[in-house]
Amino acid sequence: MNILSLQFLLGVVFLTIIFLHLIRKNFGAVIAYGIQSFATVLILFGFFFETKNVSLLLVIFVAFAIKVILAPIFFITLIQKHELTFLTSTYLSTPLTLIVLAVLTALAHSQKFLPLTTIVPAHHALLSLALSAIFISLFLIINRKEAVSQALGILSFENGIVVFAIFAGLEQSPILQIGIIFDIFVWIIIAAVFLSMIYRQFQSLDTSLMRHLKD
Repeated sequence: MNILSLQFLLGVVFLTIIFLHLIRKNFGAVIAYGIQSFATVLILFGFFFETKNVSLLLVIFVAFAIKVILAPIFFITLIQKHELTFLTSTYLSTPLTLIVLAVLTALAHSQKFLPLTTIVPAHHALLSLALSAIFISLFLIINRKEAVSQALGILSFENGIVVFAIFAGLEQSPILQIGIIFDIFVWIIIAAVFLSMIYRQFQSLDTSLMRHLKD
């Protein structure tokens, strides 16, 4: 896969995380995560053609099944079950959120992180963008008040780490990668159960309502 295709796919990952900051409907957020995960799997598939590592195909298959298919199904089922059409608000307003996203992106491209983004000099621009995706995913977890968005932020954060590791040339055994993906799958199941319990108790997934919990 050529560099332009990789830039396009990484751009999709980055833009879908930006979209998660701006979207107001849960269904759209889940679809955005599915597209993001599909782009991540395609990046993995591109590196399969370079490495010709047959075991990587198993990782790609498992990642596609869990991230692109099963995870969105779990979240969509949860949304439909509890009729969670709209997302709750963010702590920062939309203009302030966009300013923070711009600052985080600039920070990832700054000289401070140059030693990290030049691990592979040929992938400097890609690594900077992947690092930006990691930063804005973390901010999504912090800024959103709603538990579904926070869960999607954690999964987006993991996608950012995956693409950064790929472009940085960090080698991991296929067994380790599959183990991590299955850990994510188990976490999704636990999160779905936990979110259902929160909704039954509070009739909302707005985590800001839980600040006054008492024993």
